[in-house]
Amino acid sequence: MSILPEGESIRRAVKWISDERIDNPDASVSKLVGEACLKFDLAPKDAEFLMKFLAEKSSAE
Repeated sequence: MSILPEGESIRRAVKWISDERIDNPDASVSKLVGEACLKFDLAPKDAEFLMKFLAEKSSAE
């Protein structure tokens, strides 16, 4: 297991969620965030950030 620079996991999670939403636009954002937290070993504060970030991104579109 490698040690990633600070913020790299969150960047990978955002990219992964974006790719998942392209493949499945009806997917639940909260479910994707939960999966990303497990996949990229994110902290609860990172999950909160992802939810806010994705909500802002959705409202901007």
